[in-house]
Amino acid sequence: MSLRKLTTVWGKEISSKPLQEYPRPQFVRKSYVNLNGWWDYAITTTEDIPEDFHGKILVPFSPESILSGVNRQLKSKEFLFYRRTFSLAKGFVKDIVFLNFGAVDSICDVFVDGMLLGHHEGGYNAFSVDITVAVKDKESDEHVLVVRVRDLTDASYHTRGKQSTKRGGMWYTAQSGIWQTVWIESVPAQYIKSVKIVPDVDRAEVTVVADCNFDDPITVIVLDGEREIAKNDGKKSVTVRFPNGEFKFWSPEDPHLYNLKIISRRDRVDSYFGMRKFSCQKAGKYVRLMLNNKPYFHNGLLDQGYWSDGLYTAPCDEAMIYDIQTAKDLGFNMLRKHIKVEPARWYYHCDRLGMLVWQDMPSGGTKYDKSITSVLPFIGATKIKDSAYGRFGRAREESRNRYVAEYTEMIGQLINCVSIAMWVPFNEGWGQFDANKIAELTRKLDPTRNVDQASGWHDQGGGDVKSLHVYFKKVSLPKDDKRAVCLTEFGGYSFKDDIHSFNPDSTYSYKKFDTVEDFNKGIKKLYERDVLPWIIKGLSATVYTQLSDVEDEVNGFLTFDRKVLKVDVAMMREINSRCSLQKLADLLEQGKYKQSDEHIPQYEETV
Repeated sequence: MSLRKLTTVWGKEISSKPLQEYPRPQFVRKSYVNLNGWWDYAITTTEDIPEDFHGKILVPFSPESILSGVNRQLKSKEFLFYRRTFSLAKGFVKDIVFLNFGAVDSICDVFVDGMLLGHHEGGYNAFSVDITVAVKDKESDEHVLVVRVRDLTDASYHTRGKQSTKRGGMWYTAQSGIWQTVWIESVPAQYIKSVKIVPDVDRAEVTVVADCNFDDPITVIVLDGEREIAKNDGKKSVTVRFPNGEFKFWSPEDPHLYNLKIISRRDRVDSYFGMRKFSCQKAGKYVRLMLNNKPYFHNGLLDQGYWSDGLYTAPCDEAMIYDIQTAKDLGFNMLRKHIKVEPARWYYHCDRLGMLVWQDMPSGGTKYDKSITSVLPFIGATKIKDSAYGRFGRAREESRNRYVAEYTEMIGQLINCVSIAMWVPFNEGWGQFDANKIAELTRKLDPTRNVDQASGWHDQGGGDVKSLHVYFKKVSLPKDDKRAVCLTEFGGYSFKDDIHSFNPDSTYSYKKFDTVEDFNKGIKKLYERDVLPWIIKGLSATVYTQLSDVEDEVNGFLTFDRKVLKVDVAMMREINSRCSLQKLADLLEQGKYKQSDEHIPQYEETV
């Protein structure tokens, strides 16, 4: 039987100009021209710009996706070309004009009016191209924009996540090309290049570090809604203190955000931030993950970020919101963004809705040794030294250097996202190397968040988390006096909805149920056996696999097309309500608590 082409409700109503919202909510300028829409495309076997283009493609959907209108797999020896024309309104051009890309998978060259103006490698991070030379003093002219893409996927060491040219099981359809918004902005000659926002709840202040190409002072204004709270001036780094030390914490239960204005003589950027603190420390008997200086249980779902009709690209803003809000409605407070980087608007919705994020670095490297990634871990060999580069698919130094460059770029791009609580550089040994050094690099780049240095196995002893993936057996917590013990993957139970399944001939999961009723009973029993009894014994976080089905995988709470929610909402909310550490946090502060039931903890104060 052939694979089904599943379309989401949003994909059925896709417009000819999709995803028009401003794509960078924490660095907003009024200057904005969105280039999403129908472009010409061609797929060739040479790098020369073709004279003839094959047809139309809907940007920003990859050619492999349904929504692109192409439905064709780009091969590793092929080149994908995009072409469109654009003109800029009179008065739009200030001094410098940037062409911005949310993400292009994965090696990209940008031409304007025949001039090569930009090159970028890495399929997950945003980049900008200075196109001033092509458009300056030519505002009314029609310009020709060409983008050339090559995507090697699993034919090389480049970052690819869970994409595979031989999809199946836990590996998904490879996608290529432009998959996030493309837009143009214009800035003055002296402009603010980027900002780093560092909230400090202990000092009741926020510091804005601005990277500018000028030496004049900037003004930073903090607002609660439209009401100005405080402001300060300075060069490069400006600290604004809350009057009387009073502010509102950000948390999943109360995701309060403050607005920011960063103003120079010639430039202005609008942003926002939340007053929150992530840390890891001993509380009572156990090391716990902390939020705002209190123990906080991270209760999450694995979120792959794949869409049945858009692959890496959600059909619209409302689709992204639906996934996040569904997880929240089920009582979860965290999503582990698995082996993918999302558009900036996804993180914005997590920030404003109140959803913690554990951010994975997408994996890369050459072909993985299955004994390292699959066989040995399931018989207990989970601490193989990752200095054996060849066994982990990282024999080439350029592969390791490329990883460090893209990982550094990713953290810099996402560092201001309020909701990101954890960086996860490696998963299950896929392209892992020098995890302890990468954890140290992470702390240098961002000392304000926790690090799960090796999610699942091949733990090198560093980071803040003892990270466990447990399938097919009961959970048993190891002792760790220095790190929080977290169940970072478990579950994977499945009920296959035949009408909404991508592959009628495959049911990939870790435990199968024939009815939705048995599926829900199985989940309830799993939480009561492997989660609830362990929280009071030191368990600090859980990540259930997973939020939605993805192609052959049918172990999601939602179907791949997001049309059916398989899990019982009331049941899941009730289970998740018992995962709260709020009561336990109070008792831990007092140094006293008791477990009144051996099976399911019920927290009560002791006399």
